[in-house]
Amino acid sequence: MTPYLHQIDPIAIQFPEFQLFGMSLHPAVHWYGIMYLLGFGIAWWLGRRRIRAGRLPGVDEAGFGDLLFYGMLGVILGGRLGYILFYDLPAYIAQPLQVFKIWEGGMSFHGGLLGVCIAVWLWARQRKLHFFDVIDFVAPLVPPGLGLGRLGNFINGELWGKYTEAGWGVVFPQAESALAGLAPAQLQAQLASGALDRYARHPSPLYQALLEGLAMFVVLWWYSRRPRPRYAVAGVFAVLYGVFRFAVEFVRVPDAQLGYLAFGWLTMGQLLSLPLVAVGLLWLWLSRRSPTLQPQPAPAAKA
Repeated sequence: MTPYLHQIDPIAIQFPEFQLFGMSLHPAVHWYGIMYLLGFGIAWWLGRRRIRAGRLPGVDEAGFGDLLFYGMLGVILGGRLGYILFYDLPAYIAQPLQVFKIWEGGMSFHGGLLGVCIAVWLWARQRKLHFFDVIDFVAPLVPPGLGLGRLGNFINGELWGKYTEAGWGVVFPQAESALAGLAPAQLQAQLASGALDRYARHPSPLYQALLEGLAMFVVLWWYSRRPRPRYAVAGVFAVLYGVFRFAVEFVRVPDAQLGYLAFGWLTMGQLLSLPLVAVGLLWLWLSRRSPTLQPQPAPAAKA
C-alpha cells in the first residue's frame, strides 16, 4: 500500500504583503490557529448546554463566558510557557521573539493544563465555588480542542512518528534531509515509483487526535452525563490523558533538542504524564468519599 505523502499547506489564508516601519510583513491565517478557535467554539457550545441544565449551580451563561475566557488565556499562555520551559528554553533565550510565533506550533499540553488550572482557580475564587466542582465541569469540554490541536500539528507536518511499514504510514518530507529541496512534482514521482516507501512514518498526531480527542471526549461526556462525586471526572480525564500520551510516545520521535531522557525510550512527554496518572488515581480515590454536586436548572422565564 502506497504511503500518504504529506504536502498540506499550513496556511489557510494568505494576505498581501505590506511594509510596516521598514519591515516586510506577510500576514496569514494558519490552520493551526483555526483549530484552536474551533476547539474553543466547541467548548463554548457544549458548556452552554450543561450550564442551561444547571450542571454548575449559580453560574449563568455570562459567567460561563467569563470562565471560558479565563480558560483560553490559560491554554495559550500556559501552553506556550510550558513548551518553552519543558522543551526548548535555550532556543527561546537565544531568540526571544520566537515566543510569539504560536502558529508554528510549540505548545505544551502539560503547560496548558497548569495554565487552565490557575485560570479556573482564579475564576472559582471570585465566584466562591469549589475549585474541583469547576474542574469537573470543564474536563469534558477539553478533549475536542485537544483533538483539533493535534490535527493542527498534523497539518503543520510536525511531531511525526518513527518509521513504519504499516499501510497507513505518512511520508513527511520536512523530516527527511534526503528529500529537502525536492519539488512537489518530484516527490509525487518518487512516491509513485515506491522510492518513498522507506520514509513512511507513524502519523502520531493523528493517533493522539483519535485518543486524546475523540476517545477521551466519548468516555468523559458519557461518564459525566449524570452527576459524579467531586474529583471523579477530573480523575478520569487525568488518567486517560496520561495513559494515552505515554503510549503514543513509544511511536513518536522525541523533540530533537531533548531526545530520550533515559533507558533509550523515556521521553519528556512520558515523564510529564506519569505524575498526571498518579494525580488522577489520587483524585479517583478521593472521589469515593466526596459529595456530589446536584444540578440546579435555572427556572424558566415567565411569559
